[in-house]
Amino acid sequence: MDVNFNPDKQHTLSASLSISGTGLHTGILVDMTLKPANPGFGIQFQRIDLPNQPVIKADCDLVTDTSRGTTLQVGDARVSTVEHLLAALVGMGVDNVLIELNGPEIPIMDGSSQPFIELIEEVGVAEQEAAKAWYSLDENIYHYDEVKRVEMVALPAIEYQITTLIDFNSPVLGTQYAQLKKMGDFKAEIAPCRTFSFLHELEMLIDNNLIKGGDINNAIVIVDKPVTDAEMSRLAKAFGRDKIEVKNEGYLNNLELRFANEPARHKLLDVVGDLALIGYPIKARIIANRPGHSSNVDFAKKIKQYIKKNKHVKDVPVYNPSQPPVYGLEHIEKTLPHRFPFLLLDKVIELTDTSIVGVKNVTFNEWFFQGHFPGNPVMPGVLQIEALAQTGGILCINAMPEGQYDTYFLKIDNCKFKQKVVPGDTMLLKMELAAPIRRGICEMRGTVYVNGKVTTEADLVAQVVKRG
Repeated sequence: MDVNFNPDKQHTLSASLSISGTGLHTGILVDMTLKPANPGFGIQFQRIDLPNQPVIKADCDLVTDTSRGTTLQVGDARVSTVEHLLAALVGMGVDNVLIELNGPEIPIMDGSSQPFIELIEEVGVAEQEAAKAWYSLDENIYHYDEVKRVEMVALPAIEYQITTLIDFNSPVLGTQYAQLKKMGDFKAEIAPCRTFSFLHELEMLIDNNLIKGGDINNAIVIVDKPVTDAEMSRLAKAFGRDKIEVKNEGYLNNLELRFANEPARHKLLDVVGDLALIGYPIKARIIANRPGHSSNVDFAKKIKQYIKKNKHVKDVPVYNPSQPPVYGLEHIEKTLPHRFPFLLLDKVIELTDTSIVGVKNVTFNEWFFQGHFPGNPVMPGVLQIEALAQTGGILCINAMPEGQYDTYFLKIDNCKFKQKVVPGDTMLLKMELAAPIRRGICEMRGTVYVNGKVTTEADLVAQVVKRG
């Protein structure tokens, strides 16, 4: 990463980039375009070849298959083999990106993350105004799979570090170990490492027509038992080669190893990609013994549940005025059409693709106190709802493609005022999407907190409309 890279800010791509390639398992040629996205957008895939162009978030809860790579699915829309691209994005510090595909699988390229990193470097990574909220662990998180003999642990740490150990009882591989001490080393130390397969696995995949996009140049093939001439000629034919041989070290002669422990480093690459599906950037030391996609995804789910459970006590937003906001007033005014005296949002302190928390400091000098119970100043309930709506407007506009938008109220339901809001109070305005945004219609659940207590809540429906 660049020496000027600020890990405490969110980042996206400086421009769009495109690449075409074949999917390893489907053999389908796919065109893929990566596009810059707003802060809080996260990493999302879009199948532009399907009706309604469905969007699939990079989320461990959407994983439906880990048998040969990691597959995400929403409804009938699938995206397979996402891990090498996700690892490249994490390795380059890209938080927010829309990945458009016209097929079901990410191109395999050379079986590593390096081709994706080279493309990202061509367009560059852009720092965004929004702060990046890192999640630290307060305790160890363990994952065991006794059947697969997998052990994984996440330990509290001040950096994101990963160690992988592999042991396949293979005389060729032996026991291998790889380590990533800081994400800045990912590009040089981990990204070039290609996927690997044992010859006996490869034969089964060929027999079942499961590696239609397989090319002898995108996988290290390990040969750990004797092979007949007939098997070698069959493999050569499957890969469109005249002849294939086994090297002394026990690898097919299709390629040179980039590192002596390239398989262990590739397993680390897979861990980086699969743990991106947690959906939250974490600071932890990960130790993974014999990791694989299914264990990585199960581990990601455990860490995600831990973060969700411990993020807030009873989900009450926590406001630390000394922390930089995700958005300050300047960015809010760029996004919303409201101005003094009707702008009722001071800053945004949390933002994801489904929720937002804003802050409104209520002072004695507010214009509405002059005429609303002057001797006993109370903030009007309708203005609290308006403050929630403005906060929700930022969330919804943030989820839209680039352009200028306005939000309009359509409906307010289940509105309750539980406590009064008075001068000196700090309102925390939380808005959460109750359903995915469809055709610009945003259904949200809004809650106002003061001093850790709910003062106001309502269900709001608005429509996002593009200007001009």
